[in-house]
Formats: sequence, C-alpha cells, structure tokens
Amino acid sequence: MTVVHDNLEPTEAKMSATDVSVFYGDKKAIDSVSIDIPTEYVTAFIGPSGCGKSTFLRTLNRMNDTIPTARVEGKIELDGQDIYRSGMDVVQLRARVGMVFQKPNPFPKSIYENIAYGPKIHGLAEGKDELDAIVEKSLKRAGLWEEVKDRLQDSGTALSGGQQQRLCIARAIAVDPEVILMDEPCSALDPIATAKIEELIAELNGRYAIVIVTHSMQQAARVSQRTAFFHLGKMVEYGRTSDIFTNPHEKRTQDYITGRYG
Repeated sequence: MTVVHDNLEPTEAKMSATDVSVFYGDKKAIDSVSIDIPTEYVTAFIGPSGCGKSTFLRTLNRMNDTIPTARVEGKIELDGQDIYRSGMDVVQLRARVGMVFQKPNPFPKSIYENIAYGPKIHGLAEGKDELDAIVEKSLKRAGLWEEVKDRLQDSGTALSGGQQQRLCIARAIAVDPEVILMDEPCSALDPIATAKIEELIAELNGRYAIVIVTHSMQQAARVSQRTAFFHLGKMVEYGRTSDIFTNPHEKRTQDYITGRYG
C-alpha cells in the first residue's frame, strides 16, 4: 500500500493519476500509482535506479507511446480531462506538458531557432517581432539571455552542457506550457551548472506545475516541496518533502533515505 501523508494542505491538482499501471509487453513496470500534481509546489520523484520513477513521469505526457510494447492502464487527467482518451492531440498535449531530458538535447539549429521552433509550429507568434519577444522572454526566464544575446545565430550545440540544458528549458517554456517534467535534468552536469538549474527551478516554481525525477536525495530536498518515493514499480510514500526526509512513515523509505540500499 501507499502511504500518503494526511497533513498536506489541500491543493488543486493540475494533473492527477489514478491507479496507473504501465506494462512493457508482459512485464509490469508501474503498479497502480495514484498521485495529484499541483501547480503550487515542485514535486520530486525519488527512488533507486530502475524503480519506475522515469517510466511513470513519461506517462504524464504520453512519451511511452513511442515504445511499441508499452501499455498504460488507469487514468491520467490534465485539468480534469483524460489525456489518454481517443482523439487527444498528442502534439498539443506535449506543448502543454513540456519535458526536459537527462541529457541536454538541443536541436542542431541556431540558439534562436531552438526557441522559435515550437512557437512557430503552434502558431503562437504573428510575425518576427512577436517571435523575437518570445525568444527573449524564454531565454530570460531560463537565465540564459545575458550569456547568449549576442550570439543567437550560433548553433545551440556549441553551448556548454549546462547552457544547453537551460536552452532546453527555455525551449520547453517558449510554448507556454502548464506542466514541466524534468527527468534527472542535472545528472550530466557539473555542480556549478547544477546549481544554476536548481535556481531556475525555484524561479519557475508556481508558474508551472513542475515534476522532477532525481537520483539525488539532496537535490530533491533542495528543490521540491512534495516528494514521492518509488520502489519496485510502486509509489511507496508521498508527502511533504521535509516529512519524507525527516519522518517517513514507511520502513522502505527510511532504509532508502539512510542509504541502506539504492
């Protein structure tokens, strides 16, 4: 069973998952996970490697659709609408629920085009002036504008790893998403770049519902206000981050946090 701490302040769910299970062929990777994700807080998913946290994250914008053997059961809603219903426009869904991956993956285009690409496809800008404004605003929000404003036509792949990851975050927010999913966004970065991404998460908190998968418990403690602990495909415990780290209810959570396994 999952322990959900009952002393959480009531919040409105931006996304909610109910009894979600994920199968790869016959193998069950996620087992009946239910969780509400609010806009007011950053939610962290923690747990040992292979526990299902990234698999579950990928159900939230239907990234598992790209894996032929994957099958999702249960219900996931965004603003009360089932994202797996027939007729759901997945391209539109992924604009509303953006994703930042473990390894920075800028397009092999200019810095400007990396940001402008999404707003162009989704028709968010009328003319170049509006597009310029979106590019500038997104890069400013991602804390990158001052570093790249004089070289917007340089390739995005020429930036450092940390800058590339902030470019990917700017690219995600350029289409005005409501939710941002981050799958271990700092695992390929050095400590200075990691600190910048963490500062950025703090600044974006409250504007978007943010979910971060991290293998670093210290990072979860620093950036999130809500934490879900996953183990062997199940969500074992969910509550305030401070409670999960200082006063977990489940022995498995306690064992993981104190380093007995993982």
